[in-house]
Amino acid sequence: MEIRETVSGRSIGEWIVWVGVSLLAGVVGNGLSGTAVRTWYPTLVEPWFAPPNWVFGPVWITLYVLMGTAAFLVSRSADGRTRLALVVFLGQLVLNAAWSGAFFGLRSPAYGLVVIVPLLLGVGATTALFARIDRRAAALVTPYLLWTAFATLLNYQFWVLN
Repeated sequence: MEIRETVSGRSIGEWIVWVGVSLLAGVVGNGLSGTAVRTWYPTLVEPWFAPPNWVFGPVWITLYVLMGTAAFLVSRSADGRTRLALVVFLGQLVLNAAWSGAFFGLRSPAYGLVVIVPLLLGVGATTALFARIDRRAAALVTPYLLWTAFATLLNYQFWVLN
């Protein structure tokens, strides 16, 4: 594992790009949600363990910054597996945004499940691939893996209850 450790204006710019790409998934997902977060979601029967709505914004912003930082670390590696790891990372970001469109945009916990299960697998694969390249990157995406596992259970319960 060879990591270029120098900090320069270029590396800060690359970090900003990776964090921006990660945050973009949230922006796109929010756009795909439409008004359902405010209009449809409050009408659903919630599982007893559903967090209050105010938790989601700070959690997701934190997770996106951690994810972008992890991708930045992996992108700076000279490891031959870097490209595959970043392609899988970008693929799970697409699923991340698509989940909002499926669950909220289509107003369907069932379609949400159809998307979140592959998303969970993609986040797991990203974590495993990142671990082989840079353990710090894997540690940074582990909270995202745990949150996605929790979100999968939450989505399932919304489907059962509604």
